[in-house]
Amino acid sequence: MRVVKEFIQEDIRISMFSWNNKYILKFELGPMEQTFKIPETDVLAEEDLEIFWTGDFFEKVKARFKEMGQSFRAEVENL
Repeated sequence: MRVVKEFIQEDIRISMFSWNNKYILKFELGPMEQTFKIPETDVLAEEDLEIFWTGDFFEKVKARFKEMGQSFRAEVENL
């Protein structure tokens, strides 16, 4: 697995890997993560993957983390 890029944006750690003819995008926030796999054949250049940490897609990632966090906290309170 090759690390293509790693950085933090709005407290979310974003890692991009190249593995098994796929790009793997991993978004991490606290104890939660979201992972997406994109076939390398669907991408002309690695720079094209920037659409996943900008705009509408990234807004949906943040919203999903908010929902995940609420569910997680609710379950932790029930322990």
